Amino acid sequence: MKLHTLTTETADPRDRGSLLGTRFGSRIRRGAELYLDHFAVLGVPVEQARAIAERSHAALRDWAPALAEESDACADAAGVARWAVAAVGARTEILAACPPAGAGECSTAVFAPAGAVPQTVQTWDWHDVLVPDALLHELSPAPGRTVKLFTEFGAPGKIGVNSAGLGVHFNILFHRSDSDAGGVPVHAVARRILDEADTLDEAVALAATAQVSASTSLTVVTRDSGAASLELSPAGLAVVPAGEDGWLLHTNHFLDAGLGAGDVCPADSSTAERLAHLRDVRAVMAGLAPAERAKALCGETGAGAVVCMRPDPARPPHEQWGTLLTVALDVDGCALDHAAGTPAEAAELGFARF
Repeated sequence: MKLHTLTTETADPRDRGSLLGTRFGSRIRRGAELYLDHFAVLGVPVEQARAIAERSHAALRDWAPALAEESDACADAAGVARWAVAAVGARTEILAACPPAGAGECSTAVFAPAGAVPQTVQTWDWHDVLVPDALLHELSPAPGRTVKLFTEFGAPGKIGVNSAGLGVHFNILFHRSDSDAGGVPVHAVARRILDEADTLDEAVALAATAQVSASTSLTVVTRDSGAASLELSPAGLAVVPAGEDGWLLHTNHFLDAGLGAGDVCPADSSTAERLAHLRDVRAVMAGLAPAERAKALCGETGAGAVVCMRPDPARPPHEQWGTLLTVALDVDGCALDHAAGTPAEAAELGFARF
């Protein structure tokens, strides 16, 4: 996965979208094509994908009109149908119409002891054939405010930080209430939290107003007000705080007991194994710089750790999972320390700072 960078200084969402679409039009077009093909392989034909995307985009326009405007302007500038770009932004909502995926996804570990700046690390696991290119975007949602984020071309946001000292990590979840209804895209919820929230309470309040049709955990970390995983689903929102030891760990199943009763994470997922691994290595990750933190995340098994996912070439492309990104958030410095690859590769080659 090749990482591209963009800085946009305008606070106008249409201008920002136009800049994004003009600069990266070919990659936005390619990303939309790859996802529409992927949905079809999973049993969601283009007509159904378009219908879900349009319902999700309408929900987005009601909930966060500026983000809908940004998406439309990006599509127009890139020469892509608006619904096709919206389909990438609503990819989680379209995937909710498919059987839950197995194998891997993402693993997040946050150490947020009282009175200290949080230390975080996350792996982003996905299909490398879908994301040959991705974006690091620095933007100004309002005068005097900065957001830095990692995302896919066409999606409004995913993992990031803002200048108020707040950061967001992202893990997909699966709930029996998920549907093809087309709710507010969960990637847009992550982005709006980064754009507008200064505190954990503000992040929770924003997330609570979004009627979603797919499930996700947004782990919100702050410089001053603690950390919690916001587990979103059509059945409701649960807030899972950091433990008494300051650690907050998340993979791809619900931690809240109430929502967990409706969890439909597939039996062949490695989510439980990865969470157990995070628990085993958490004590040795505290107080380390990003590269050393990534090495500690791997544990004694190093590159063979369960959190270092590598594609199985014997399986079809849509069933091949790999760790495409390892990222740590610096909420105090408003920065992302990132490396394209597994934690073991990040530990060996080092992190870049954005």
